[in-house]
Amino acid sequence: MLLLQRLARQFRSARTWIGLGILAPLGMLVISGLMLLDLRRDAWDKAEQTSRNLLQVIERDIARNVEIFDLSIQAVVDNLHAPGLDAVDPAMRQLVLFDRAATARDLGVMLVIDERGDIVVDAGAVPPRKGSYADREYFQVHKGRADLGLYVGRPIVSRLTGEPMLPFSRRIAKPDGSFGGVVLGSLKLSYFSRLFDQIGLGPEGGINLYLRDGTRIMRYPHEAADIGVSIAGSSNFERFVSARNGAFIGTSVRDGVERHYAFTQVGDLPLVLNVALSTRDVEAEWRAKALGIGATVLILCGLTIGLALLFGRELSRRAAVEIKLAHLSRTDTLTGLPNRRQFDEVFAQAWKSARRTGKPLSLLIVDADHFKRYNDRYGHAVGDAVLKGLANGLAGSVHRPNDLVSRIGGEEFALLLPDTDEAGALRIAEAVHAQVAALTVGSAGIGAGAVTVSIGLALPGDRDAEASDLYRRADEALYVAKARGRNRTERAPSTGNERIGMLRVI
Repeated sequence: MLLLQRLARQFRSARTWIGLGILAPLGMLVISGLMLLDLRRDAWDKAEQTSRNLLQVIERDIARNVEIFDLSIQAVVDNLHAPGLDAVDPAMRQLVLFDRAATARDLGVMLVIDERGDIVVDAGAVPPRKGSYADREYFQVHKGRADLGLYVGRPIVSRLTGEPMLPFSRRIAKPDGSFGGVVLGSLKLSYFSRLFDQIGLGPEGGINLYLRDGTRIMRYPHEAADIGVSIAGSSNFERFVSARNGAFIGTSVRDGVERHYAFTQVGDLPLVLNVALSTRDVEAEWRAKALGIGATVLILCGLTIGLALLFGRELSRRAAVEIKLAHLSRTDTLTGLPNRRQFDEVFAQAWKSARRTGKPLSLLIVDADHFKRYNDRYGHAVGDAVLKGLANGLAGSVHRPNDLVSRIGGEEFALLLPDTDEAGALRIAEAVHAQVAALTVGSAGIGAGAVTVSIGLALPGDRDAEASDLYRRADEALYVAKARGRNRTERAPSTGNERIGMLRVI
């Protein structure tokens, strides 16, 4: 029960509501921040998964097409050793050496080049077109190495068609193992360009295909100036070739844009493929959501805090009004002294304390003598002035914080004196008479000594069972003082055996 009462008091406190009004929005901000971070992680997870999927699809397409192309090249190498092939008609020999792959859409040129670098068989023409290829890199590499297998060269421009192509070649060995030439097959770079163009990666996204020596074969978006450029030695490329596949965030050496790179080696080929997503593009949708959510939350938090402050202010005003009303309900409006209500509360507590501790308690009941005459002769305004003067005189007669001076009603006042014995109470009574004797009301011509009071004094007796018994005896003593001539103090008898008529004059 006490806990509930304390909680109820706390929730009536303006500070509590202001604190809640601030803490609640802060909690909303924290939760919103965590949600936005979670959304950001989702955006990155989605981007990374997209990159992996695209990388896998593109890598498989390239690897499959190159594998088919290489099988055709190997078939040419094998068929060149078929008996009697040299004696066959050139058109028939072309059909024997080259299968339908030689007519594929993205195939560039497919040639058989002899050991001198001259074309001896051409998949695209009978008789073969003329040209010398002894200066080509792939020719020189195969001439110098017998164990190379499929060689993927740097991008070139075909001397026969003028188109940019990627050369694939295998060595032709003579029966004695010596160099017999090269079978060349080239893949148009338009194949890679068309493949990459089908994929949308945002305005700053990109797809790159490199040789393992750092030479760029193709880039999306396509820029002719980028083809054949080497980025070997750059930090990004070193990471591309450091593992078979992986992902990281880095800054492009080409345009300085920060991107998320997902990379892989293409099959068993010396090709490295990467899919690059701009970090700005990855977070663009998230930033838009974050901006909207953040602005909404901030507005709501601002409104919540504002409403909490307004509510707290209203609670403060209400509390101040309640305090003021409580004060007014316990204060006499004319004299400013505590009223009968406050006197009764304090008197009951003082009575219980005196009975519990055995300490003395004195009560003085003070009443203005012939007060009705002032009202009748001078009017209520002067009567009020007399009451105010009496209140000031009574208040000036006591100095301890626990002493209570209150207006009981009309022209009657009470002085409650805890921890005060009879001698002390009499001194206070004498001080009251002295203060009242000095009271003047200049506007009505009332001089010093004109106003007097009668006082009844009582201390707890043996038969006082309640605080009301003590009050009754002090009140009876007051009436005795009135009956014996006024302007005096009478003390109630301290034993229950004495009669009220036996009150003695102080």
